[in-house]
Formats: sequence, C-alpha cells, structure tokens
Amino acid sequence: QVQLVESGGGLVQAGGSLRLSCAASGSGFSINVLGWHRQAPGKQRELVAVIVSGGSTRYADSVKGRFTISRDNAKNTGYLQMNSLKPEDTAVYYCNAIVAGRDYWGQGTQVTVSS
Repeated sequence: QVQLVESGGGLVQAGGSLRLSCAASGSGFSINVLGWHRQAPGKQRELVAVIVSGGSTRYADSVKGRFTISRDNAKNTGYLQMNSLKPEDTAVYYCNAIVAGRDYWGQGTQVTVSS
C-alpha cells in the first residue's frame, strides 16, 4: 500500500511563491507517473502538471512558465514549485501517483492566493 502525503500549502499574496511536496510512504516501489491536480470551489478537478519516470513533463496551459514539477526518485518524493501565483490558482492541490498500474491520491493541501 502506498500513501501520499502533501505539504507546503498555505496563504500567499499574488505574485508570491509556494513549493508543494508529495511524499510517498513505503518502500520497494517506484512511481511511474506523478501528477499534481487542483480543485477550486465549485469547479472540477483539473490536471496541473505531470512528470513520468523518464523525466518528461506536461503542464496545463494556465500554469506554463510559472509552475515547475520535479521528483526525487531516491526519496519517492515529488514537488511542485509555484511562482508568480495568481488568485485564480487558489484551490486544494492533490498529489497523484501511479505505481505498478494502481492509482493513489493524497489528501490534498490548500493553496490560497490573496489579491
């Protein structure tokens, strides 16, 4: 069983930065795909960024150039560096990992950007 724990959310002013972390507990596995999703109040959950085991990345158009996804395979930890934050980035951010074909989700971390 893999458990994902996010951290790093909080309240920040527009233009500021936050770094989210996603730590996968357990051992003896490797994360094939790691992604960050977000869900704002009244909206559907959307994909923000994804990184595969080879290092390729993909971003939502709304965050390109501002957010950077990365991973530390040795630590089974993923990161989302968020710069130039905007009020519309306010949402609960969820970490998602695919391990051996199974899908795992974290509990989410709140990011609030004030104008």
